[in-house]
Amino acid sequence: MSIRILYVEDELFLGKIVKETLEGRGFEVAMETDGAKVMPAFFQLQPDICVLDIMLPNRNGFELAEDIRKLNSDVPIIFLTAKTQTEDVVKGFKTGGNDYIRKPFSMEELIVRIEHLLRVKKEETFTPGGETLSLGSYSFHLNKQILSIKNEERKLSYRESELLKFLFQHRNTIIDRKDVLNHIWGNDSFFNSRNLDVYITKLRSYFKEDASLEIITIKGVGYRFTF
Repeated sequence: MSIRILYVEDELFLGKIVKETLEGRGFEVAMETDGAKVMPAFFQLQPDICVLDIMLPNRNGFELAEDIRKLNSDVPIIFLTAKTQTEDVVKGFKTGGNDYIRKPFSMEELIVRIEHLLRVKKEETFTPGGETLSLGSYSFHLNKQILSIKNEERKLSYRESELLKFLFQHRNTIIDRKDVLNHIWGNDSFFNSRNLDVYITKLRSYFKEDASLEIITIKGVGYRFTF
């Protein structure tokens, strides 16, 4: 069964090239040019991955990513856009994006990133048997990707879980930022670095019930996870 891609791009010439190239590599591609038509297409296709432009008629890519995340927390989303300001990159990740590729781009780069995100999604990296880690007052259930305290449970995303597991494995030591990026995303690009900042902020907010848990930023170096 071929991989289904929902591709959203209002530049028709570029869209045709990308769509035909992806189909030539064996992907099934549904292309939309109007933001207002994307969600019906998402329901119909049930894609394995979404590639979204940001500047679109009627609804922009950020809004679409938020809608997609309300329905599906796991499908990978790649933003493919000419918007390259830092605030745009951060907003892309905050609205649910997994990756951010600047225009102009090479088709090989796009295909490699699509394949990487699909591989990450499929990898089963947690240990079998329902192992549970104790983090201060919290419990982290590896297989279920659930962080719990008292009677409250929070379902973590794949990358949130991977990041927390990596921090736990290197607790009470200084962790190089590049090591975190290479382990979680496969490279230490600027865009992945901004994504890491967002995830670190999220994890910190999850630990607000236990002040003894700290993810300390070591400026210019990385982090130290203590509890």
